[in-house]
Amino acid sequence: MKPQQDESRYGTLWNREESVLAFDLYCRIPFQKTKANNPAVQDLASLLHRTPASVARKLGNFGAFDPALQRIHIKGLTHTSKLDREIWDEFHADWNALVWEATLLRKKFAHGHSDDQCVRPPSGPSETMRLTKQRVHQAFFREAVLGSYSATCCITGLALRECLIASHIVPWSEDDRFRTDPTNGLCLSATFDRLFDAGLMTIGNDLVIQFSPHIMKLKDSVSQELLCCYHNQPIRRPYRFLPSTDRLEWHRTNRFKR
Repeated sequence: MKPQQDESRYGTLWNREESVLAFDLYCRIPFQKTKANNPAVQDLASLLHRTPASVARKLGNFGAFDPALQRIHIKGLTHTSKLDREIWDEFHADWNALVWEATLLRKKFAHGHSDDQCVRPPSGPSETMRLTKQRVHQAFFREAVLGSYSATCCITGLALRECLIASHIVPWSEDDRFRTDPTNGLCLSATFDRLFDAGLMTIGNDLVIQFSPHIMKLKDSVSQELLCCYHNQPIRRPYRFLPSTDRLEWHRTNRFKR
């Protein structure tokens, strides 16, 4: 049975588990949609037996710590707590562990468990568990990256979600510490994802697009009109999770074909 909202919980302090789930949602949806009428906010409210307004306020609290929002003069709510800051710092220090914890907590609340057994990572990881974690990490990364860029390709401005890819700057195969880190991501349409992965395109620390000489030497009209026209142009900046300069430097050093 789906949990019901509980108006009687108004004023009840948020605990760590609830805050982890709130931050997980904060990362997955655009800040502009952290409103009480968002179905995702309503679903979490139902799960936690809280009101949508209460969840929306908690999401706004996390916005107060977000430097990307501050850069564009958007302020979160001011009634933050020490726990809010601790959750923010913990996620940024270890995205992988906390994404998995949020997944297990959601199951715990959905099934009404009273103990914390289901939030402990199971021992003896199997191939099935590995694949499950991989799907969880992939889903979070895609939602966080696309949400940061408002589901718009940062090169072309294409806003067709079915054609967009949350591209890893440093691939999983190179360093799995960044597999769920949204600052290791770019929202790219499929063509530019392939170009980026192949090292035929990169992004400077100034967030300016650079194409490889292998592309720039192409003289056909299609290449010139659809690719080369973006050379030395800035990307469309995300509302949150600016690409890490360290990750971008890694790509230019290890993948970019000069």
